[in-house]
Amino acid sequence: MLKRTVFFILLSSGFFGMKAQQTIPFRITKHNNIIVKTLVNKKDSLDLMFQIAMKDYSLSPERKRKADHIIFNKEELSDHNTVEIGKITQKNARFFDNQLTGHEADGKIGTGIFEGKAFKIDYDNNQFMIYDAMPDVSGYQPIGIILDHDGFYLAADNVIDGKQQQEAYFVLQSGFSGAILYSNKFAEEKHLDKILKITGEKTLKNSEGKTLTTKQAVLPYFKLGENVFKDVTVGFFSGELKTQNVSYLGADMLRRFIWIFDTDRKTAYIRPSKYFSEPYYKMN
Repeated sequence: MLKRTVFFILLSSGFFGMKAQQTIPFRITKHNNIIVKTLVNKKDSLDLMFQIAMKDYSLSPERKRKADHIIFNKEELSDHNTVEIGKITQKNARFFDNQLTGHEADGKIGTGIFEGKAFKIDYDNNQFMIYDAMPDVSGYQPIGIILDHDGFYLAADNVIDGKQQQEAYFVLQSGFSGAILYSNKFAEEKHLDKILKITGEKTLKNSEGKTLTTKQAVLPYFKLGENVFKDVTVGFFSGELKTQNVSYLGADMLRRFIWIFDTDRKTAYIRPSKYFSEPYYKMN
């Protein structure tokens, strides 16, 4: 009898010690954006684009679906909303109004749904996975990250002239469809417009006549951890308007890995996904 009791206690401890896990399905658009189906306040069904660089939610002025049950104040904020995603319910969710988003989306969903948990972005199976404790990361490579104002920053190496590596920090930006977008400071200091092979550019003018030129180029090598990419399509700006203050690691590069983020947001674990060797996204 004693042996049976001990066995039952051990077995129960094993079940209670298992890492609880929840799954959120998503789909990926042709522009590399992640779309999550949500139900807000029991009434509004919305397709929201996952934006890893924000915590809360937002609605787009160009949304296709109605959101009549999200009530905004004069500051275009709406608090105390309930968001349902599959079997997961998040209460007291905050929405911002009139924020542009990606193709096929009515707004954006941030990382608040994962707060206090480890989570995985599984591009192979089109799903997020949420963990109460860290899952097995065997076969993954650890990458140090810095969480600052809801943005996840990491360091990577850029081989610009085919020889010397230039380290730079990038913020993960799942709303940017391309692979890499450099900050104005990095582009100017490294003379990207002179060193890199330019494959396309477009110039715009604002109401004051100031110009902003977007340029597409080819980076000889890009290294993230132990992973090396060759002839990467990158973007940067030139002209009078200096608006790009940080460099982006965009959705085209994010999708090339499966990502696991620890609870403290100090380390990301990555391994190649099925998109690792796909052609690079071409920006217009």
